[in-house]
Order: sequence, then C-alpha cells, then structure tokens
Amino acid sequence: RQVGPESTCREKLEKTIILYTKVLLDFLEYHPCAFIPLIQRSLEFAVSYVFTPAGEGVTFERFTVQCMNLIKMIVKNDAYKPAKNIDDSKPESLEAHKIKTAFFTHPTLTEIGRRLVSHYFLLTEEELAMWEEDPESFAVEETGGDSWKYSLRPCTEVLFLDIFHNYSQTLTPVLLDMVQNLQGPTNVEDPVQLLMKDAVYNAVGLAAYELFDNVDFDQWFKNQLLGELQVNHHRYKLIRRRVIWLIGQWISVKFKSDLRPLLYEVILSLMQDPDLVYLDSIFGLLFQLLQQVTECDTKMQVLHVISCVIERVNIQIRPYVVCLVQYLPLLWKQSEDHNMLRCAILTTLIHLVQGLGAESKNLYSFLLPVIQLSTDVSQPPHVYLLEDGLELWLVTLENSPAITPELLRIFQNMSALLELSSENLRTCFQIVNAYIYLSATEFLQNYGESLCRSFCDLLKDITNDGQVQVLKVVEIALKVSPILGAHMFQPLLPAVFRGILDGERYPVVMSTYLGIMGRVLLQNASFFSSLLTQMASECNQEMDQLFGSVIEMWVDRMDNITQPERRKLSSLALLSLLPSDNSVIQDKFCGIINICVEALHDVMTEDPETGTFKDCMLMSHFEEPKLSDDEEPPTEQDKRKK
Repeated sequence: RQVGPESTCREKLEKTIILYTKVLLDFLEYHPCAFIPLIQRSLEFAVSYVFTPAGEGVTFERFTVQCMNLIKMIVKNDAYKPAKNIDDSKPESLEAHKIKTAFFTHPTLTEIGRRLVSHYFLLTEEELAMWEEDPESFAVEETGGDSWKYSLRPCTEVLFLDIFHNYSQTLTPVLLDMVQNLQGPTNVEDPVQLLMKDAVYNAVGLAAYELFDNVDFDQWFKNQLLGELQVNHHRYKLIRRRVIWLIGQWISVKFKSDLRPLLYEVILSLMQDPDLVYLDSIFGLLFQLLQQVTECDTKMQVLHVISCVIERVNIQIRPYVVCLVQYLPLLWKQSEDHNMLRCAILTTLIHLVQGLGAESKNLYSFLLPVIQLSTDVSQPPHVYLLEDGLELWLVTLENSPAITPELLRIFQNMSALLELSSENLRTCFQIVNAYIYLSATEFLQNYGESLCRSFCDLLKDITNDGQVQVLKVVEIALKVSPILGAHMFQPLLPAVFRGILDGERYPVVMSTYLGIMGRVLLQNASFFSSLLTQMASECNQEMDQLFGSVIEMWVDRMDNITQPERRKLSSLALLSLLPSDNSVIQDKFCGIINICVEALHDVMTEDPETGTFKDCMLMSHFEEPKLSDDEEPPTEQDKRKK
C-alpha cells in the first residue's frame, strides 16, 4: 500500500511477487502430495487477497490470476480427492480432502461465488470501450486454450466452473438467488444493474450443465428472456448479447424444440431483417455479415455458422447460395496470407459441395484450383490446408456427375501424397476409389501405372491394416474394370498369389487376397491362367501342382472370409472351375461344393410372403429408395456404386 503505482519499485516488487506465486504453482503442479501441508495456508492467502477487502489497493491483475489459479488447482487436483470407495483412498488424499472440506465452509463458498459473479464477472470500462470502438475484436477476444493461466476474465470463469462443479449443492442456491433478484426488465438508465445482470446470466450460462435439474429454462425463456431480447434500447444491447449467448449455452442442455421457431424469429429480428422466411433470411444475413466484418477471426466464426446451416439443411440450401458462391473466390484470394481463414473456407466448401450435389460441377473453375493448391505438398500452405483440401477433393468426386479433364489432372498431386504415408492415407485411398467409380477407364489409362508403382512402394513397409486398405483399392478396380484393372495392377498380383499359397497368417489380409484372386478368376479367366503360368515358372513347379495347392489353401482358409459378399464371390469363382475336366479340379470337387453350400446358406433368406428362399444379395431392380426426413440423399457416387 505504501508503494504507489507510480513508484519505481512497483514493477520490481510485482515481478518478485509473481515469481513467488509461480514457485507455489509449480510446486503444486509437479509435487501435489508434498504440497499438502501448504494447502491450508495457500487457500487462506489466496482467498483473503482475492475475495475479501484485504486485497483492496494491494492486488494487481497478474497476482489475482495467479491466486485464482492456485485455488483452482487445489480444488480440481485429483490427488486431493478420495476414491469412490473410501477404503481404496490413499491417506494423503484423505488428508488433503479433509483440509479442503474444513476450509470451504458454506459461508466461504457463498462469499467466493457471489464475489466471482458480482465483482470479477462484471465487464470493465476498458471492455465496454473496446466494444464500442472495435466490436469485432471484442467479440473474438481470446478465451480458449490456456488463456485462463494468464488472463483475468477466462481465469475467473474457469475458477467459477471448477468451484461450482465441486460444490454445486452449496453454490446453486446462491446463484439462483442472484437470478431471482434480477427478474423483470432492468432500468436502462442503471448501468450497474445492467452489468450485474450480464454477469449473473454469464454465470448461469457457464453452469448450464450443473443447473439442469434446478432451472426450468423453457419457462424462463418464455417469461423473461424472450422479452429482454425484444428491448430495443441501445443500452440494452449488453443484455441482448448476453441473453442470446445464454440461450446458445442452454440450447443443447434443455430447450424444447417447439420453442425454436420463436427463437429463430427473435434471432432474425436481432439481425435486423424480420420479414423473411427463416432459411432465406438467415443465410442472406449471414452472408451480409460475412462481407461486412473485417477481422479474420470473425469471418471464420461466420463461415463456421454458415457451414453448420448448410450441413443441417443439405440440398434445401441450393436456392440461397448464389451470392456465397460468387463471393468465396474473392475471399479466398484476399486470405492468401491467412491460412486458418482458408481452412474455414475449405470447410464451408465441403458442406457447400455436399449441399449442391451434382450441381457443384458449376463451381469447378474455383474448386479445382483450390483443391490443387491445398493438396500440393510442394506448396507451403499445404501444411495448413492439406487435411481439409483432401476432404474437399473427396466430396467433389463423390458428387461429380462425370469426369472432366481438369478433375482428372489434379490427380497428379496424389503420387507425392502417397509417398508421405501420413495419417491422411485413408482419405487418399478413398479419393482413388472415387476416381475409379467415376471413370475407371480414363483414370486407369492415365494413372494406373504410376498408382501401381506407388502401391508397390507402400506395400514394402506398411502395417497389416494399411496393406488391406491398399488391396481394397485394387479389388475395387478389378470389380469396376476387370480387364483393365487386372492389366494395370498386374505387378501386384504375384505377391497376392504368393500370399495365398503361403497361407497368409493375418485373416483380414488373407480374406482380401482371396477377394482379389476371386475377382480375377471369375471375371478375367484368361488373365488368371497367364498369372498361374507365370507363378509356376517362378516357383519351379508344375502348373497343375501349383493350382492344386492354391485351391486347397483357398478351401481351407475360407473361414477367414467373414463378409457374405466375399464368401459368395469365392464360391462363384471356384464354381467357375468345375466345368473343366482338369483332374486337379476334380480332386477338389468335394471341398469346393462344401464351401459353396456354406456360402449359399449365408446368403439365402426366406421370403415371409411366399415362403421361398432367395439370394439376399441379388438386386432385382434399381428403384431409388424413399428417404426419410433425417436421411441424406444419395451422392452421385452412391448411385454409381449401385
């Protein structure tokens, strides 16, 4: 108190104090059990300075933050909590819990709770001035991550949450009493009451999950909050902002769906255009807001909301996206130095393509260069954009009505992506599959050889699961284009053949091997014959002897195949051999028939109307199924798969 804020000693004293509190915090964090003898004195010290008049004129913001963090870490520390079964608790945990229980009495908790809300939750003059001068910066002020360790507002909110969670029985009546005292409209000429209501509503929003059983939010919304949202006085914007935030906190906790139309109408009125239909107006106003704001963080938040709207309404968004589609290329260009904003644009594009379906082809002049840049590992931005760029690439292919030269050309990026062998490998395989479904002939003719080389390199050093993923792509290529697929992936097939012959131990890999070989045998018998000749030469065996070994292993390992469609495929493949007069095949006749009967049993189901049995995997017609309201319409790729 004797050292004023202007004193030259003040800064050094503050640094020394912070250093001492940091020692305490580090000691508590890394040696919680050794800290137990200090719990009582630490709590007394921190609470007295932060929550009693003892701290007035002495404390400064960083010190307050440190003290609050000290309280928070003691309250939340798992080492200080007894086990659910008290007999399983460690003695030190029981001792710490006893100290905490003795300290956090009802009066102490009540005072802490009230002071947190009525003092620390109040918006400061600086914050209110910032709101007036730069509302965007005020709205996106950093409160996430570890900001609670250094900044006062997030620190107070995190402390409130932790104390409320641990002592909700004591603090719930305190908070509800504060709410009760603020019922009804607040005088716009009373700034103190406005700030207090904002603070209390903030507390109720933060503690939404804890208050689930104690607050009838639907009634509160109808009787109180709705009216407050309709107060148009400019000074009441403080409460309007807080109420709409409060509803956002509670809407996933406790809010009846039949109240939502009423809420949407109020939201639209807050966005100053109450006369339009929900979707049209919401989307139009969001787009208008997206254009008006200048901060990257704000644009990202608006794009996130736009993405959520598009995802929610799906194809119903189509009539409303013209302006957004025209604006996004400009925003992409303007955000060249802001990769996180570009990530948000990519996410929006993903949902936009899904909503537009086949109509997304009209965006290719913008979409494809974006995908090209985002997935080009030679370009620095790929570090930020790759994951979302791959997802956009995939949904673009899935919703493409037909291949285009430009869409085909961007596959040039894939070879380098496969070399990375990163966590995005699965998405890369999905992209390859999508190209095969979209236009197998053009795709394989252009990229089959390079893709096969990449796969050969991958298979040299990859997990069993990764091996299966690679081979599934080959299997799809053989399914869609039996002749060209076998030709393009011919270098891989000897390894598959050897895997079967050697009795691959990993069942899922063996199942995939048999699936691939079944496709070749059933749909491209001449190729299988040439492969058999090649393998006999490599193995220095008679062709019939080798063929017999393969069939024997196939029959023996049929149980490795769990999917009914693959069991049926193997059965059909082996059945296709029976017309031959080859003695090897005749010797295996019983084994082949046996597995075919088993497969038949797997796929046959009884028709309840006729009492006859039919193949459940046989598609007799291609009528589009009727979709329920909750189901998404099929993509172009879904149709192609059929």
